[in-house]
Order: sequence, then C-alpha cells, then structure tokens
Amino acid sequence: MIYDFSNVHRVIVKIGSNSLTHKETGHLDYVKIEHLVRELSDLKNRGLDVCLVSSGAQAVGRQIMGIKERPSRLPEKQALAAVGQARLMSIYSNFFREYGQNTGQVLMTKATMVDNVSRKNAQNTFEELFREGIIPIVNENDTISTYEIQFGDNDTLSAMVANLTGADLLILLSDIDGLYSSDPKTDPNAKLIPIVEKLDESIENMGSSAPGSNVGTGGMATKIRAAKIVVNSGIGMLIANAEHMGVLHRIFDFEFEGTVFVPHFNEDFDIIDFLEEDIG
Repeated sequence: MIYDFSNVHRVIVKIGSNSLTHKETGHLDYVKIEHLVRELSDLKNRGLDVCLVSSGAQAVGRQIMGIKERPSRLPEKQALAAVGQARLMSIYSNFFREYGQNTGQVLMTKATMVDNVSRKNAQNTFEELFREGIIPIVNENDTISTYEIQFGDNDTLSAMVANLTGADLLILLSDIDGLYSSDPKTDPNAKLIPIVEKLDESIENMGSSAPGSNVGTGGMATKIRAAKIVVNSGIGMLIANAEHMGVLHRIFDFEFEGTVFVPHFNEDFDIIDFLEEDIG
C-alpha cells in the first residue's frame, strides 16, 4: 500500500478511448465495458458517490458510419460525436441497469465552468444526481463546442468535474501503468513513479503529448495538466492501467500499481483564471 483511500467518499473515474476499444479495429470492447460497469457499480454499493467521465463517442460514431480514420475537421468530429454519443450512452445504460444502477448524462464545455450561472447549475445537477443515487456519465459537448471552448481532452474535463463536484479522488484509467521516469515504450530503463509528493518542473518534463493511437486524444502531458488542477484543488489523483478493470476495486483494497499524486490545497489557485487563460 502506498496511499490510503479509506476516506474517499466521492470518486471521479475517467476512461479513455484506447481503453474502451479493440486495438486492431477501433471498435468497442464490450467485455471491458461490462467489467468497468461492474467495478463502478461495486464502488457505488460500497457507499461511494461515483461519476464516470467517458471518452469514446467519436470512436463509436466512426464505427457506426464506417469511417476508419479520425477526421481533422471540427464539423466532422461533431457529427461523429452526435451519432456516437447516443449509442454510447445506450450501451452504458443497459450495462449499468443489469447491476441495478441508474445513470444520467451530463455534457459540458469550458463555457459551463467559466460562466457563473452555468457552473452553479451544473454543480446543482451533479449534487442532485448523487443525492438520488444516480451515476453521472460525463463527456464534452462536442456537438456545440468551438475550438475556443473545448476542453480538448477528457483528462482535463475529468479534472474540472472533480473540482466542480468537490470529489476526493480522480482516477485516470489509461493504457499505461502510471507516470514513468521516461517513455517506457522506447526506454527499457524507464521506472514507474509510484507517488508524486510535489508537482514540480521535473515531473512536468516527464509528460509526453503524443497520443497512444488514432483513437484517443490525450497523452501524459494532459494527465500532468489534470494533476495540476486537482492537486491544487485539494483532490488526490491516481493514474492506473485499464488493461484489467479490476484495478478499481484493488485501489480501494490497497493492492494496486499506479502513480498517486498527493493533494496540496492551494488557496491562490483559481480554476476560472486557469480556464480563461486557455480561452484567451
């Protein structure tokens, strides 16, 4: 055990497109999705508030439309997201229903966070969903977003959700075990860093912006960025490998491999300023 999660009451779990799809085809891996849903339902049954931030809408849209490559134009991406989001939510809803759980969809853009009224409305919606025992499933509202108000990746989005909901822990499920001293795909001497006590420049330099495939949009750089948001908000973060979804219950049984980012609440950190810098 490298960190004690026994006091966690509200957890945000983010899953990337690469972890939801078959590498060979880019199509959904239903076995993994079913296992993810079972794990999240079990966390819910332990008494935790659970929220899922899920990628995959565009990947599902591509599968439905028979498009192999990820498009570069925003309108194409938005159209695929519109097609894929409805199907993805239906899949999640059906799986969660088998485990006696109800779900609700929440779609967000940066404007949701920057605008005071929208942010408060979103916060109230999350609180009511948790109060009613419903598992929120969150994604970016790709169909209406512009480049200026996009999160651009769900690592950042999940960090925003953690901040907005006052979560205790953000778990980023990825296709890598955690943060390494260097890229383990190219450096055989790369070492896994089990715990990050302080997010300094040396840690930031370990990030890589290169995505893992043509399915996902986030690399280690976006995960470090997410860590900046949650750590300064007083929220813990964990990167773990989604290859075996059982890592979720092992985290709370104190038997897992990954990288933990220790929270250090920073009263000078303003998430709105952070976002407005991006919007420019």
